[in-house]
Amino acid sequence: MQIAIDGPAGAGKSTVAKRLAKELNILYIDTGAMYRALTWKALKEKIDLDREDALAILAKNTEISFQEDGHRQKILCDGRDVTDAIRTPEVTVAVPQVAKHPKVRRILVERQQKMALECNVLMDGRDIGEKVLPNADFKFYITATPEERAKRRVKEWEQKKQTVCFDQVLQEIIERDIQDASRSEGALKKFPDAIEIDTTNRSVEEVVQEMQRIIGGC
Repeated sequence: MQIAIDGPAGAGKSTVAKRLAKELNILYIDTGAMYRALTWKALKEKIDLDREDALAILAKNTEISFQEDGHRQKILCDGRDVTDAIRTPEVTVAVPQVAKHPKVRRILVERQQKMALECNVLMDGRDIGEKVLPNADFKFYITATPEERAKRRVKEWEQKKQTVCFDQVLQEIIERDIQDASRSEGALKKFPDAIEIDTTNRSVEEVVQEMQRIIGGC
């Protein structure tokens, strides 16, 4: 089985995807974490994020993998646990610069497709239904208002004992949407064969149950 989940940043894709994958007992692959891991490494090695060829070489020479650790999935970059490191504001702001490069996307998409051939998978990201899993059994588009997404991001940082400005986070989300939608390759968009679910003012349980009903009813 292949399930594709697309949608904008902060809409709750990863949270919903993790829960749904657990309910269905299939592998969850956070494709966005792969771009974040590559961005983290690029920043660490001080690579110019506008240099597509340099980033493509870095992508080819970087091993990114997932490891289950109890109720948590770890993201490893060259064997190092970067699960928390890739969620910093620095990486969040920089990842669109890395993800916009076609050569980088092609390398990571190829790896994602290889993973999908090995077992039942649920993937989430920006271009899963179009580029990564075009023949997926189920395609969902998870969205929410920019204000709701900003509120969730602020709450995430507060739980980590860090203070961030709501207006700044909201502006970053709006700018991220524009960047993701205007990419020359792998742009964020909703396709006719994707089922749209708005998570605004809805709990994770409600959304997951709806998706389960859709999958079970087909």
